[in-house]
Parts: sequence; structure tokens; C-alpha cells
Amino acid sequence: MHLTAKCCRSVMAVRPNIFYPRRTCVLFSTSVSPADGGRAGSGSQKRRKKRQKKAAWTGDLSWEERLADAVTPLWRLSYEEQLELKQNNQRKILSELSGSLSADLRSGLPAPASAKLNFTVLPVLPSPVRDGYRNKSTFSVNRGVDGNPKTVGFYLGTASRGNIVCVNGDHLLNMPEKHTLVARCYQDFIRQSSLEPCLLFHTGGHWREVTVRTNAQGHTMAIVYFHPQMMTAEEVAVHKAELVEYFSRGPGSVCQLDSLFFQESTMTRCTHEESPYQLLHGQPYLHEEVLGFKFRISADAFFQVNQAAAQVLYNTVRDLCVPGAAQSKTGGTLLDVCCGTGAIGIISSPRVDRVIGVEIVEQAVRDAAHNAALNDVENCEFLPGKAEVVLPALMSRLSSAPGALTAVVNPSRAGLHPKVVRALRNQAAIRRLVYVSCKPDGEAMRNFKELCCAPDQEKKLTGEAFSPTLAVPVDMFPHTPHCELVLLFER
Repeated sequence: MHLTAKCCRSVMAVRPNIFYPRRTCVLFSTSVSPADGGRAGSGSQKRRKKRQKKAAWTGDLSWEERLADAVTPLWRLSYEEQLELKQNNQRKILSELSGSLSADLRSGLPAPASAKLNFTVLPVLPSPVRDGYRNKSTFSVNRGVDGNPKTVGFYLGTASRGNIVCVNGDHLLNMPEKHTLVARCYQDFIRQSSLEPCLLFHTGGHWREVTVRTNAQGHTMAIVYFHPQMMTAEEVAVHKAELVEYFSRGPGSVCQLDSLFFQESTMTRCTHEESPYQLLHGQPYLHEEVLGFKFRISADAFFQVNQAAAQVLYNTVRDLCVPGAAQSKTGGTLLDVCCGTGAIGIISSPRVDRVIGVEIVEQAVRDAAHNAALNDVENCEFLPGKAEVVLPALMSRLSSAPGALTAVVNPSRAGLHPKVVRALRNQAAIRRLVYVSCKPDGEAMRNFKELCCAPDQEKKLTGEAFSPTLAVPVDMFPHTPHCELVLLFER
């Protein structure tokens, strides 16, 4: 079951048994009445009208529509409209960077709210696949619309207001049918189980969320999270056996799981080192192919959620890191910070003499080393540890390395640690830096500004400033406002 939005947003064609919205979507209207332009108080009036309009409109929405608006808020727009909206958003975000740099060059004058872009922003590169593209989904457990606490889906509402409702995600456009099938089977399993779900850690219960991972070949991995509370290992083993029986020989066998993992966790999130992922059934890894290279994916390894768009992203990053013809080798060293399972470095390895990757997750480093061997790549080295700890010592080695030194960083939404920015900024050998960001208007913006600002002794930013020269947005997440931004800095 999926929602299907036509280009005309006032009429929807929807699969049977879902819902038939008849009103025009107003959530993403960016039009402003000329009469309101520049008038005092017009902003508050517009916000009030928007709230009234939204309140009246959402009153008629089904639970499925509300969830679609929360998880895939652009589903009512045509794909061309989505790309236009994202392009405008990226230009607006990057104009803040331009404004900051202009103010910095004018000796500390306040940065304007927006400024004319002084570097090229290319059109958003579209995703080759727009529906059902996610290769990883995590489904929560909580009270459903009918009050059943053993409902598997996605949250609406907030814990602080006490109005959380868990809604089935079968209709979401970005969700593969295989993922929702596993979620439905997991719901069926926990409803049969004698154990209660763990809605709040301090109130007891055991069954928690389930993560589903798939690859382009359709292989499927499921990871079940479980709070042991005060249960003994023997008691937990009984329920693990029931889980295996259900998914391997019982009704859940319809999912055809290639891997079934189980993690006992007393925290919201645990790494493999903190609480090992236990393989209950099947193979320990999935494998994926990107641009002709194969990658091993372990239970907790990071991999881009849209495999088809990942090929667009990594091809773009490779060409910006190491420009040149596909078969040519420019030499030098590529420093890959926050390298994950080594995808960028391994894909770029034929064009450089050496790749050095740094990654905090130890299992990801092991995966990266395996991936290099899997692809017969011998010029990659992957170092475990926090980038802010590893990089300062590494920089002395790189200073004497022959050839050009290029850096690529692909951090989480939290951005780079200030010590990492300082190490990159103060390494004179780095003339080219590629920053991949999934949230450029967040902490990454602070990183951008510190890479490009005038030298600042107080912040120990003593190296020559970088300048942004090219930005390439890549749509990794159709039907949502988000996209990956690849930003090239040079000096």
C-alpha cells in the first residue's frame, strides 16, 4: 500500500483502502501576497492564518496521511517540484555561508541574513529511484491507534505531551514492501509473545524496535532489540528460540530473512562493543555493490540509505576529490575522515597513490579493511579512533608525504569536532577539501565558516583559509526536504 501523488495536488490517485484526500495541500506553499511585502505585523498575521489553515486542514486527515506528512512531507508534490524546492533550500543555506564570508572579508562586520552566492551551486542531482528506496528502516513499538501497546510502526506525537501514537508505515512512499512485511510479522510475533513491550525503560517490558536492512539483490537482515530487565540468560534464550522459530519455520518465514540478529540493550542505542549483536539465524553480513565495488555491511555499519542515489553521490565525490578521466591516476594521498566502511576511499583508490581513512566505529573499520581486500585494493589504510584524537598526530606523517594531499569528510549531523577542523585548516599541504553533509544548515555550517574565516589565533585557526568553489546537492531522500550536499573547498 502506497500513497500516490499526481502533479496536480488537489486531486490524489491513491491505492484502494487507504484514503482519498480532496483538499489542496497548503503545507509547502511559498507564495506571498504582494500586499504583505514589507508591512509591519504582516509576519504574525501570516503565521496566524497559516496556523488556522493548517488546523482546519489537519482535522480531516487520516492517521496514514498524518504519518506521511511527518515522514515524507513532500509526497504530495511532483518530483520536479520537490527538486525545485530542494534547490531553493540549498541556495538559501549556502547564501548564509556567502554572507558570512563577505562580512569576514569586511573586517568583522555583521553577516547579512542572506547574500549573493559567490560560488557555483549546481542543480540538484536526482535520485534514480524515487519510491521504496530505503535500504534501512527502524520500526518502533508503542500503543497504536486502537490502544494496543504491541503495535509496530512509526511515532506521531511526542513523549512530553503524552500523545504518542504508533502508526503502521505500509503506505509510505519511501518504504520498500519487504521492510513493511518484516514489521508486520514482528508485530504478529510480539502480540503472540507472553512478554510485554518495552515502551519506557523504567516501566519494564522487553520487546523493543526492529531494524530491517536490505540490499539491491533483495537479501534481508532483521535486527531485534530487546530489554532483558532482570531476566536470566537462560530465560532470554527461550524467547530468542521462539523468535528464530517464528521467522525461520513459522509464519514469519514469508519474510525469507537471510540474517536475524538480536541485541540485548538497556540503553536507547548500544554499539556492538557495548552490547554485541547476536546472530541467531543466517548469514552475518549483507553485501552491496556501488560503482563496480563490493561492500560488506554488518548489522550496525553505516551505509547510505538509497543505494541507487549513493552511486550518484559517490561518483560526484570521487570526481571532486580526484578530478580527471575515469582511467587516469593523478597520484597523491586522499585523507578520508569519518570513512565508515571505506566506500569513498575504496572507490577513489584507483586514482590516487594512497588512501588513509579514519573512523570511530571499530566494526566499521574492520568492514573497511575487509572491503578493501574484497576488491583487491592494496593502497588503503583505515585507522580506528576519534578523528579529533587521530588526526593531529597523523598530520605530521602527511606533511612529508609525496604528491598532493586531498581531504574528504563525511561526518554525522553533529559535524566535525573543532579539533578536526583545526587540524585540517592548519595542514598547509591540503589544497583541496570535499565536505559531504546531510544537514548543511546545522553544525556543518559552523565547520564551513571555520574552514573559510580569516586566521583566528584565539581559535587556533592559523592556516590559510579555504574558499568554497562548487556545491553539488544530491537527492538521496525523495519525498522529504532533505538532500546530501557535496561542497568543494580550495585554497
